[in-house]
Amino acid sequence: MQKDLTYIHVSEKLNQLNAELPPEAQYVITTLENAGYEAWAVGGCVRDALLGLPFSDVDIACNATWEETKTVFEHAEPFKEKPSTVHETGTKHGTVTVVVEHEAFEITTFRQDGEYKDGRHPEKVSFVRTIEEDLARRDFTINALAFHPKRGLCDPFGGFQDLQAGIIRCVGDPEKRFEEDALRILRACRFVSQLGFSLDSDTYTAMLRKKSWVLRVSIERIRHEIDRLLMSDHVHKALMETVEVLTIVLPELLPMKDFDQRTPYHIYTVLEHTAWAVQHIPASRTLRWAMLLHDMGKPAAFFTDETGRGHFYGHPRISLEIARGILERFGYSKAFREDVLLLVAHHDETVAATPKSVKRMITKLNNKPELFRLLCEVKRADAKAQAPMCATRLGDVDALEGILDDILTREEAFSTRDLALNGEDLKELGYEPGPIMGAALQAALDAVINEELPNEASALKEFARHYFTQSTKH
Repeated sequence: MQKDLTYIHVSEKLNQLNAELPPEAQYVITTLENAGYEAWAVGGCVRDALLGLPFSDVDIACNATWEETKTVFEHAEPFKEKPSTVHETGTKHGTVTVVVEHEAFEITTFRQDGEYKDGRHPEKVSFVRTIEEDLARRDFTINALAFHPKRGLCDPFGGFQDLQAGIIRCVGDPEKRFEEDALRILRACRFVSQLGFSLDSDTYTAMLRKKSWVLRVSIERIRHEIDRLLMSDHVHKALMETVEVLTIVLPELLPMKDFDQRTPYHIYTVLEHTAWAVQHIPASRTLRWAMLLHDMGKPAAFFTDETGRGHFYGHPRISLEIARGILERFGYSKAFREDVLLLVAHHDETVAATPKSVKRMITKLNNKPELFRLLCEVKRADAKAQAPMCATRLGDVDALEGILDDILTREEAFSTRDLALNGEDLKELGYEPGPIMGAALQAALDAVINEELPNEASALKEFARHYFTQSTKH
């Protein structure tokens, strides 16, 4: 294979890509070409197919104007006897969306972008004649790829070689690419996490030089990229290798970097422990964020004793306050924040392997047994990211989850809603609605959880009667 060829026929890879290209996409390309235009599949779908990864969205670039594309599909032969529909979704930038069956395809005219005054959108675009000119405006070489079922792969910037080498490299001048859209800086970090690739040195240098430009980007776009980074398969690598870039949106990471914990329970710095903990936990947004945030309070809580051993007393509470600020700054929903913060607050709390202790913890977790199950995942990931001696804790966590399963199977009480006693029962005993009623129910629940009282109506009513008598005396 000659390196200087723009069109590369990598038979095995391209045959696979051709086979995986959905028939609806084949129909779109063929329809445009039968009308006298040139059309290519571009971007992420080509990259992922060449990597042997699944892909979903197929974007199309062509030399037809959006008006011409619209006309072509309004008069085209239907796909499987069902006409396509055309939607004018981005005509300012030459884009229409064609829906074939239930698949949507963005079709964009070959273009070059003008000046980016807002660091996100070009002020204007100019339409060009060739696919090579269109690919020149893309962010990274691995995304500057186009595929045609008959012509093969168009790769004017060495994207295929970078895919083989596992390199993320900007197309052209990296500083210019990042000035055009500063979110590309975070996208590069996300691709490290998503693909396990390394950053080209010039690209990384430009990311550091231009990272302050990320502050011009909306928090919604930043949040989306950080979510995707955290949810990806190589998140440990991304956190460790791009932390100095990520600190522009997560400055709380910086004190964790190179922070020696000085304890036999930890073989990593606070940052690397955190990165491994995030890596080891299932890829749910709640869990990944909880692990990213769980030890952020350690540098502030740190001290050494007379032997030089490090301690972090109170770090969950400090981590909780730091986490609260980050999640509010990123604009997450109240429900999401509450779940993550509960996991951070209780991640280091000892839970004995008894039904009593498990039920007490569930009450601390807003009476959500599903959060206790997530807390078990947090404890597992935390142990896996510590010293080898901590692996014994994994069995303890398995025992806790087994107890939870038994509690749920037996439908045991862990909230006042589960009691064989309710407000109507208390009214019959002389209670007035108000704080005393809630206090009586909570006292009854505590007695049931502590196994001092069975969850039976007669026993609970007798308890409530006595509680009322004692309360009214005071």
